[in-house]
Amino acid sequence: MSSQDPTITDPGLYRLVFENERVRVLEYRDRPGDQTHPHRHPDSVMVTLSAFTRRVSNGGREGGREVDVELAAGEVRWLGAQEHVGHNIGDTDTHTIFIELKGEPSTTDSPLGPVDPSL
Repeated sequence: MSSQDPTITDPGLYRLVFENERVRVLEYRDRPGDQTHPHRHPDSVMVTLSAFTRRVSNGGREGGREVDVELAAGEVRWLGAQEHVGHNIGDTDTHTIFIELKGEPSTTDSPLGPVDPSL
């Protein structure tokens, strides 16, 4: 695990649920106002277990991009490999599952934050 592994940078927010040679599954929980430290995710699938609003930023990298994301409970989104900081800017707790894929990242452009499957 690297120093940018979210279970190391934010052990109070991320919990390892399952891991084998192909995938790693993390549970993420936070409260309004909570913010993560800079960390990396490989290509992943995110499953939202609660509705939430958060600000995702790349911490000044690549021009300092920042995106506000509002998601409903029960959504499933693709996340291309990325490094970011997340901040719960809403008034509800966040509860999500990340299914991180091991191996080479996809070669498609990876936007900051979750990718809307309808696009």
